[in-house]
Amino acid sequence: MSVKDSIEKSVKQKMVNTVLNIIDRDPEKNIDKIFEAIKKITKNKHELEQIEFVHNYYKTQPSTNELIQSILKNTDKKCLKKFFTNFLANANWYASSKREKYLKEEDTKIPFVMLISPSMQCNLRCVGCYATDLLDQPKIPIEEVDRIIGEARDIGIYYIVVLGGEPFFYKELLDIYKKYDDIIFSPFTNGTLINEEMADKLKELGNVVPMLSVEGEEAETDERRGKGTYNKVMHAMDLLNERGILFGVSTAVTRLNIDSVLSDRFVDKLIEKGVKMNWYFLFMPVGCENPNFDLMLTPEQRIYLGKRTREIRKTKPYFTLDFFNDAPFVGGCIAGKYYFHVNVHEDCEPCIFAHFATQNLKGKHLINIFRDAFFKELRHRQPYNKNMLKPCMMIDNPKVIREVCEKVGAKPTDLGAEIMLRDEKFINNIENIAKEFSPYADEAWKEVFNEKGNEAFSKG
Repeated sequence: MSVKDSIEKSVKQKMVNTVLNIIDRDPEKNIDKIFEAIKKITKNKHELEQIEFVHNYYKTQPSTNELIQSILKNTDKKCLKKFFTNFLANANWYASSKREKYLKEEDTKIPFVMLISPSMQCNLRCVGCYATDLLDQPKIPIEEVDRIIGEARDIGIYYIVVLGGEPFFYKELLDIYKKYDDIIFSPFTNGTLINEEMADKLKELGNVVPMLSVEGEEAETDERRGKGTYNKVMHAMDLLNERGILFGVSTAVTRLNIDSVLSDRFVDKLIEKGVKMNWYFLFMPVGCENPNFDLMLTPEQRIYLGKRTREIRKTKPYFTLDFFNDAPFVGGCIAGKYYFHVNVHEDCEPCIFAHFATQNLKGKHLINIFRDAFFKELRHRQPYNKNMLKPCMMIDNPKVIREVCEKVGAKPTDLGAEIMLRDEKFINNIENIAKEFSPYADEAWKEVFNEKGNEAFSKG
């Protein structure tokens, strides 16, 4: 480490310690001091603008003010410190120089977050889940999971989303979370395995932020996930909330449950349960031999999802993330640029829904994956559409995935992906879906963004 880097790290650590000391006392009474300390640490202009935007929202939007106050008041101190240190300090500040060095020196983009599916084992059989056909696959050996996560941290990835299957089936992962206590982990879980013992362990760890899957109210959730699942998830939320553990919700939005998952009743109940954020994902026809197009949102529903999630975000103490309609905020599709997925076979895919790869991590260092032509080709093509309400290379711009795979030699990692590339019936269906959605997206782009892109989005 150079003298300059050493001094910069020392200054940052001093600021981090200042914030940690505030958290130890009365953080909710010193929020402006926390924001000012964060701004002093942040050197990246874009990141600084985002922080100033959030700070301004805190000062001017009652819902954002209430959300931040709730997080600071009700979160266990250790969990709050871990979130600040691991996510904000380590992932955003300390690691950014590592990632930027690769980009400047060799045009290699290190993603901000790694998604990994170390096991596909699961106790549920949810309708339409892409993992259903992989339940019998052997898990990644824990020693290999350890190696992959260690290499990810070495190159600047401090935020890791753990998928599956059901992550809490793989009990040895708790030892990984403990070993890498400077990383923030987010297991996306069905919640049914979170009992009092598990909740106590998560509180002790402090660096695990679970995301519980909920498909709506009891009828909608149990219809897709099995009878009794909803009540088990609600109980898991109570256990986490009682212990002050940060947690959120993940929701797959389908044609059938959209009204439920966007209703005031649904959102208000989750807020009452202690949920702080909600990931909304579109149902995608991927990962299986017989893709289900009937559960996909209609064009009208997809536009409504964006409008409603923005409305919730502005009016309730609840942070919503709409993976598709929020794409303009991050420059379109982020697959292979800001995040990537390691599947249970150790294939490195650009997205949890994009089951294509050129490289496998068995016997290979992680850094070499990002040096490969596949991720670089995706990044240089992004955004795939000037209208970033049409961000996806599979359902909005389906020619892109076929062109890129042919150019770089990417291969399907499951039968569903093979169908996406080769099956004429599937290709015609998805092309028609993209064509049908296009005029709705164009109208919304003009209406919502005033043809000014991110600036209009951030203000509205």
